[in-house]
Amino acid sequence: MPNAHRTALSARAASIVGMASGPRPDLYVSADIETDGPIPGPYSMLAFGLAVAGTFDGTRFWRADPSQSTFYRELKPISDEFEQEALDVNQLDRSRLELTGLDPTTAMVQAADWLDAISAENRLVLVAYPVAFDWAFLYWYFVRFAKRSPFGYSSCLDIRTLYQARARTTHDRSGKKDMPASLLPTRPHTHNAFDDAVEQAELFSNVFEWVLDDGASRERVAHVAGLR
Repeated sequence: MPNAHRTALSARAASIVGMASGPRPDLYVSADIETDGPIPGPYSMLAFGLAVAGTFDGTRFWRADPSQSTFYRELKPISDEFEQEALDVNQLDRSRLELTGLDPTTAMVQAADWLDAISAENRLVLVAYPVAFDWAFLYWYFVRFAKRSPFGYSSCLDIRTLYQARARTTHDRSGKKDMPASLLPTRPHTHNAFDDAVEQAELFSNVFEWVLDDGASRERVAHVAGLR
């Protein structure tokens, strides 16, 4: 993160809570991963990207430019098992990563240190769509290789759940295809972990601002529900 941007985020947090007492502001970090299978351990996380989406003090949300504060690493596989279908989607070459990918311990320690550096006095919160998949791999890798998780054991938010609750709809009708166009990111979804972390940060900020904006929320809920 550029020093000026980090200073700005820290200054905002300081002005909100006085750095002395009370709950910390949240700092939302969008995470996207690419893997060669469905679960960590038997399968490997081959790449992951992180991008700062913004901060929230409980009253006001500050949207960040997600392309300005990012982290990306590609990793060596940790086992010989893989599912070709996953590799067909992310287009990552396991043979190349066995030679050029970072050792997982190096990558996860670097990621943990980067997260410590950007967090200042904020609480780190991982955001993803869906968060369950990305969280499972990242938490496992942080604990296994860095011996700690900067997000603790539960500091995460699911973007789909935020949308579903505000839209007052079912899980089956809370996919991206069901969201109003005004909530969708303008950046492309490429299945590259860096690109998708940045794109997803934009989606999170759009949805989170919508959740906080009661008036606009009611209008969009009515539209989604087919009442208009």
